[in-house]
Amino acid sequence: MQSKLFINGDWVAASSGAMFDVVDPSDNSVVHQVARGGTEDIDAAVKAARAAFDNGPWPRMSGAERAIILRKMGDEIAARTDELARMEVLDNGKPLPEAVWDIEDTAGVFHFYADLAEQLDNDADEEVDLGTDGFTSKAVKEPVGVAGAIIPWNFPMLMASWKVAPALAAGCAMVLKPSEVTSLTALELGVIATKAGLPAGVLNIVTGFGPEAGQPLTEHPGVDKLAFTGSVPTGSRIMTTAAKDVKTVSLELGGKSPLVVFADTPISEAVEWIMFGIFWNQGEVCSATSRVLIEAPIYDAVIARLAEEAKKIKIGHGLEDGVLLGPLVNKSQHEKVLAAIAKGKSEGARVVSGGGIPAGFEQGCFVEPTILADAPLDSWVWNEEIFGPVVCVRPFDTEAEAIELANRSEYGLAAAVMSADTERAERVARAFRAGIVWINCSQPTFTQAPWGGYKKSGIGRELGVWGLNNYLETKQITTWDRSRPWGWYLKE
Repeated sequence: MQSKLFINGDWVAASSGAMFDVVDPSDNSVVHQVARGGTEDIDAAVKAARAAFDNGPWPRMSGAERAIILRKMGDEIAARTDELARMEVLDNGKPLPEAVWDIEDTAGVFHFYADLAEQLDNDADEEVDLGTDGFTSKAVKEPVGVAGAIIPWNFPMLMASWKVAPALAAGCAMVLKPSEVTSLTALELGVIATKAGLPAGVLNIVTGFGPEAGQPLTEHPGVDKLAFTGSVPTGSRIMTTAAKDVKTVSLELGGKSPLVVFADTPISEAVEWIMFGIFWNQGEVCSATSRVLIEAPIYDAVIARLAEEAKKIKIGHGLEDGVLLGPLVNKSQHEKVLAAIAKGKSEGARVVSGGGIPAGFEQGCFVEPTILADAPLDSWVWNEEIFGPVVCVRPFDTEAEAIELANRSEYGLAAAVMSADTERAERVARAFRAGIVWINCSQPTFTQAPWGGYKKSGIGRELGVWGLNNYLETKQITTWDRSRPWGWYLKE
């Protein structure tokens, strides 16, 4: 496991010499230490990226040449799946099968953007029909420059890939600041990039805390574009900072996503997707469908079955066979989720199942899978993101009511609807004010499809061609046909 910063192709200590602990949330033991980067380190990383972009070969390579290196990075990630997944378990707490899935997806992201990099060779220039003689014009796609990326702790390597892979495919240079809570696998990208032959300075990785490393990155005048995934308050601050220099930003922020279940949905199917929508990754998912609206005729039956199945979930260390729910990522998040459950109780929510620390797991950051029923519509627990294995459920009577309640939120990242009536499901899906909508499922995510939210859930889209476009500028080049008469101003 790496400990140092990755700047200009070298592994270097933080300028201050400071380190910080990497903690296994299953028992709060220290498993490693990494460098605590600061302003000087960010400055060195940005300057390295700037030089690599302004004077280096990377943005001047063809898309096919960049694709070779991106594909090698994807291959190396795939070859190291088990090792990297185990790092994620130690660092984040998630169960090993989920971590394996994440690393496999990460390799797939690099392979996908390798393909798009190749396509850029054909799609970089687009002829523009001017509707007039004498002039021709084309729109040319070019890399935006130096990108600064700040990623969250819930899917450490996967979230890094969502930014690093398209930025590299576009020809950008990048400075990556992982979450201080989960830095291990992001640092491994430096090892992987070097082995794949990525030129020095194109990818730089600075570990550290937000005020010491994240803020200097957002404020640095050498950065052309900022990409962030995380909380709404931090995203708002980044957007405010970026506005001072008119930097391009893309933000994927929080959510309080609804799942609407109509009475014609089989109860076992509804319960399966409700559980996947909230208990996957311990509920530490921006798009988690944490507000569930169930049509009144099946409300009690769904809740009863949901509570029954939630109690069967095996809790434990992510490396233990059969575990489906690991610890939350750290003590701070553990305390926040427990406080949210307590607040929900005080606001009138009914605890159907869970609600505390599972017996025998007091040393770690574990929380029982929790079901809160009938929370008031104006309650904090119904309206705000908890980011843990806590689902809030309420009944509804009509389709119109379900849509109104689903959209009654300042967030708009994701939403889901379940119904055997395909026309109704499609109608409701289109009525949701959310950037990602699932029909008869919750949470499946595909690299090819756009990802991002409405309202306070963010700006812009990641993944697919939309993710690549985040790191491209469009230039107009218009040419006059010199064989034609001229001399509008100069008269002989």
